[in-house]
Amino acid sequence: MRIRAGSIRSAALGTGVAVALCVPLAISVAAGADSNVLISRGRPATASSVERGATAAQATDTSTVTRWASASGPGSQWLRIDLGSVKRVDRVSLRWSGAYARTYRVQTSMDGANWASVYATTKGNGGTDDLKRLNGTGRFVRVLATQRATRTGGYALGDVRVYGPASKVLPAAAPPTGSLASGLEDKGKKEAALQLVSTAENSTVNWRRSFGYIEDIDDGRGYTAGIVGFCSGTSDMLQVVLEYTKRKPANVLARYIPALRTVDGSDSHAGLDPGFPAAWRTAAKDPIFQKVQEDARDWMYFNPSVRMARLDGLRALGQFAYFDAAVMHGVSGLQGIRAAAMRTAKTPAQGGDEPAYLNAFLNARVAEMRSEEAHSDTTRVDTAQRSLLGRSNLDLTAPLSWSVYGDAYRIAR
Repeated sequence: MRIRAGSIRSAALGTGVAVALCVPLAISVAAGADSNVLISRGRPATASSVERGATAAQATDTSTVTRWASASGPGSQWLRIDLGSVKRVDRVSLRWSGAYARTYRVQTSMDGANWASVYATTKGNGGTDDLKRLNGTGRFVRVLATQRATRTGGYALGDVRVYGPASKVLPAAAPPTGSLASGLEDKGKKEAALQLVSTAENSTVNWRRSFGYIEDIDDGRGYTAGIVGFCSGTSDMLQVVLEYTKRKPANVLARYIPALRTVDGSDSHAGLDPGFPAAWRTAAKDPIFQKVQEDARDWMYFNPSVRMARLDGLRALGQFAYFDAAVMHGVSGLQGIRAAAMRTAKTPAQGGDEPAYLNAFLNARVAEMRSEEAHSDTTRVDTAQRSLLGRSNLDLTAPLSWSVYGDAYRIAR
């Protein structure tokens, strides 16, 4: 992998991650306007999951008997409401049904992707929570429930009411392509994850330009090459060339297989120099070799890390964090980082708070990176993954913005 040299209110919930709420310069609400106007009634609502037809809309309707219910099981679930325009949010009233959250956050967002917490608790006790003086701003309001109070079931809200000054209502925002709540099985979100990894590996969101990348970055792993930094010293480059030769026996890299076997486990170039880098770049123009690299990335790193993340109850951001760790440290290294994190926090599948666990995982990841001099630059965690976590973008929903090695990147859709 490649290594290259307004007003803010903060809230935290046992994660060590500060959540910044940026207040816009102007809000179209007159000073002194009545802040006790119900602004959520009948507004479009969406949820991460539903159980037996108990949809999100049933938490914002006029009925006193309907409710939203999430899928059963531990882990994070959410309900969000589109208020129709940017509004001040002063008060939120929640009426929980029997399946209530012990840990939850009330959040606001300008874009439906990046969130700021205006209220958080780890001591939810059900019933009705009438939360006042929230001083939030946004077009969207979300209730993010992360820990159940009960051993079974999921979460259920009979009523969600948002109050603030009345203002002009715009049409509901068009839903983005794909599911808001999907993981990296969604093609668009997988593409976003690949772009995020590429900015750390090859300093570009266009990972398809990196098939021919190859150099020795002096990290003790020999040559690093391709779309996720396959290394001559860590077996994965050998596996890529073996698979390429299986699919296309007459190729420019096949002659280097004996040398790749010899240098595996070392930083040596014996038998590879001087022609191997040029041969790699030549092979990278071949669609067959490109497909081999993509398939190898998936079977070696993407599929096992995402499968592990799903078993731990992690949403798309956590799945990406596992994948990125596997790319740098291997799946065995990912398992070690995960084990270190689990010594300080429970996974969502174990009943833990997802942001708290992800923070523990990123702490363990940084510690592992700093144990190797070549990987001591931790910005791919600090200003990318931790930045997304700080904005509660657990579903890796666009727009996404982050930076790596001082370079800024953005995915608009």
